[in-house]
Amino acid sequence: MEIRRKYPVGIQTFSEIIKCGYVYVDKTDLVWQLAHYAKFVFMSRPRRFGKSLLSSTLASYFRGERELFEGLKIMELETQWTKYPVLHFDLSGAKHLPPDMVKMELGRLIKPYEEIYGNDSEETSPGMRLAGLIERAHKQTGNQVAVIIDEYDAPLLDVLHDDERLHDMREVMQEFYQRLKMMEPYIKFCFITGITKFSQLSIFSTINNLANVTMTPAFSTICGITEEELTTTLKQDIELLATANEMTYEEMHNKLKLKYDGYRFTDKPDEVYNPFSLVKAFLFGKVDNYWFDSGTPTFLIRQMQLFHTDIMSLDRLEVFSSEFDQPTEAMQSALPLLYQSGYLTIKDYDRYTETYTLSIPNQEVRIGYVEGLLPVYTGLEAGRVKVGFTLRFWRALVKNDINQAMREMQAYLASIPYVEGFKQKLQDVTTAEGFYEYTMYLIFSTLNFYTRTQVKCAGGRADMVVWMPDAIYVFELKVGDTAHAALKQIDSKSYAIPYQADGRRVVKVGVCMNPDTRTVEDWIIQE
Repeated sequence: MEIRRKYPVGIQTFSEIIKCGYVYVDKTDLVWQLAHYAKFVFMSRPRRFGKSLLSSTLASYFRGERELFEGLKIMELETQWTKYPVLHFDLSGAKHLPPDMVKMELGRLIKPYEEIYGNDSEETSPGMRLAGLIERAHKQTGNQVAVIIDEYDAPLLDVLHDDERLHDMREVMQEFYQRLKMMEPYIKFCFITGITKFSQLSIFSTINNLANVTMTPAFSTICGITEEELTTTLKQDIELLATANEMTYEEMHNKLKLKYDGYRFTDKPDEVYNPFSLVKAFLFGKVDNYWFDSGTPTFLIRQMQLFHTDIMSLDRLEVFSSEFDQPTEAMQSALPLLYQSGYLTIKDYDRYTETYTLSIPNQEVRIGYVEGLLPVYTGLEAGRVKVGFTLRFWRALVKNDINQAMREMQAYLASIPYVEGFKQKLQDVTTAEGFYEYTMYLIFSTLNFYTRTQVKCAGGRADMVVWMPDAIYVFELKVGDTAHAALKQIDSKSYAIPYQADGRRVVKVGVCMNPDTRTVEDWIIQE
């Protein structure tokens, strides 16, 4: 009888993973390097990317729990295993709370440590209690203290760009964090992690020596699973998943790579897989979109609406680091939040111009991103797109029957009930043509087809290009004009020429949209 492998889904405590025999990818050499990199360290990574496990591993290391690390890489690096008092705080419980409740939550987190090291009735605020705790722990043990704060930004995400609420919340968090600098002589190591990056001036006002290692190459793979780790430590898991799905090892490996790989956090070409999704796929025996189980975060959608983000421009952005690696509260666009949250990632770096190319990481993010934004940007419910229409539309495209696919698109758009918000949706984009670009882009992307809009070529910009396994479709959309005019523009502007050497069929599609009926009126197809 085959013994089932144990996967740590929902388990973020290092000691439990080791003691209970869960599958573990050894990154303890990087943990040791991080622990000796600087006294005050900050790192941001997207949600569900292993930040909490990293924090727990650091906590176990500084507690001197040597027995947990037997057989791991860190044993070749650490020789002393000094036991330090550790204060480990997880602020995820402070999400969606007002400032007074956040104070209470901080007090709740501090209280168990006060039961160990004592308290002082004159310490009335969370910051004062933290400072007193650090000082007493140091005096009682004779060793400096390790302070680890996970999800430091949880209380702040809901109040981004709400100046009054952000100000009140910032004051609460400042009062708590500023004590860390005051206690510097008593601190051995302080690690702060979260999703977003708030400036040192606004949150960590006095920690002027905080080392931000978010984009430091040495720690580029400390969260996430590398290709080497997947094909060595987790090779057996790929084999089991392949067998369960009646696929070869190579087929499953390629499927996992397409679905979950592609995240990159520095200028070095070190990509990682989403660890949360990988482990869930192994546990449930199915490759699915696990990162979006809870949907697109509302704080992200609000910021994209606030900055009128053009969602169709996000597939390939060439930017300087200052445009995406900047404090969250200083954002002039949603780009920093999209990057820090994992909806965009680094795909390339040009050392000569010092510019980064950002793009959507992988298939899983593309689908979840589209489903979360479809109702926001078009008024079309994601559920409606997925039921019936999706299957028929996909089958027609797979059969190379673009005529049938366009008939399905026509019927679907015509079936959408008219709502008052429709005119506003048209006004939210530059032209009515832009609205249909949004709609078709989101629908194609929902189906896993790589889709780009306003694609540059020598003659201008093609409205939309869709890449499929055996064909590349070049679309030109016209509103209040003819499909013939749209097709003529594809030819006159040479939109299809760049794809002729690809080896796949190149299909030109001129589409006429009717603004009164709000659907496809006519189309012409030419290969």
